[in-house]
Amino acid sequence: MTDPEPEPNRSLTKVTVNLNPRAMNALNSACARTRDTKTDTINRALIVHNFVLELTASGGGSLTVVQPDGGTERVHLL
Repeated sequence: MTDPEPEPNRSLTKVTVNLNPRAMNALNSACARTRDTKTDTINRALIVHNFVLELTASGGGSLTVVQPDGGTERVHLL
């Protein structure tokens, strides 16, 4: 069975997820750091996850992380 297509004029879709303890700890940690809601944090995580999938599907890419001290680190996604 597949999920129904989202309705074109509907701006929000409610979902239920079962998070394992590691994922729940990560969610709580991210929310505490950013002061974002769990909904906002999950939305961002899905967007970033999709971006990573697109990069890896197209042969990879890289991200440059700028550290607080100004140093940079390049992360390669294969």
